[in-house]
Amino acid sequence: MSTSAEQDPFPAPRPRLTVAEMLAAKGTRPITPADNYTADTFSSDEELDEFLEFYRAERQRDLS
Repeated sequence: MSTSAEQDPFPAPRPRLTVAEMLAAKGTRPITPADNYTADTFSSDEELDEFLEFYRAERQRDLS
C-alpha cells in the first residue's frame, strides 16, 4: 500500500513570509548603531593612502 507522500510528488508549498516576518519569528533585531562596529585601523588619511598604494602595487606585481 502506498502512502499519500508517495502519491503526491509535489508537496504543498509553505506559506510565503516576508523577510520582516521571518526575522520577527526568530526574534532578531537590527544591529544598531553601526558605528559600534567600525575600526580605527589607520590613524590618518595619509596612512590609509600609503597602504592602498602598497596593496595595489603588490596586486600588480602578483598579476605580472
